[in-house]
Amino acid sequence: MLIYEIIFKLVLAGILGGLIGLERESLSRPAGLRTYTLVSIGSALAMIVSIDIYLQYYQTVNADPGRIAAQVISGIGFLGAGTIMREGASVQGLTTAAGLWVVACIGLAVGSGLYVPAIATTILILFVLIYFIKFEDRFTGRREYKGIVLLVEDKPGQVGAIGSILGDLCVLIKNIQMTQVEGNYLEIELLLQIPANLSVEQVMEELANLKGLRTIERLN
Repeated sequence: MLIYEIIFKLVLAGILGGLIGLERESLSRPAGLRTYTLVSIGSALAMIVSIDIYLQYYQTVNADPGRIAAQVISGIGFLGAGTIMREGASVQGLTTAAGLWVVACIGLAVGSGLYVPAIATTILILFVLIYFIKFEDRFTGRREYKGIVLLVEDKPGQVGAIGSILGDLCVLIKNIQMTQVEGNYLEIELLLQIPANLSVEQVMEELANLKGLRTIERLN
């Protein structure tokens, strides 16, 4: 592989990854321009190394150029997991984590010499990140995650009763934490995905009818 071709691949991978990183940077996401650029360049280099090893040794050993690339896809999950955070009652970073994964794939594509698919994917990803949020807000309403804490009597069926109330409201439970407290009470912390046509106050009003409920509070 010519040195100029290698440099071109690394530069192109950095540019494509950086374009997506700029969009994330503009929204002050955990991973931005530098992180996306590094991931894309690193993935491209991994693919270049894989292909070079194969070209050098395929006549003497059974070399698979896809092995290093496969490890890149698996390993990027750990980096993506570091961008997923819980801030109060909300979970953030899922889109950023997915973006890191797809940028790694773009870098691998560039490293393989698949320039058109890599560029087309970059354009599509930018379109999704910039415009799909507008479509989501317009047609489905912005999905919101809200947290509430209930203090209830510790008796059988309480969690099931809560789930039944929320199910009737079409509210999804994204996370639940339960803690035993003094006085035979159970503290239940819920992270809820609430439909656009429903407010957290309405959900709390319905939960207020739960038997054995002592207090109910909203998390900030």
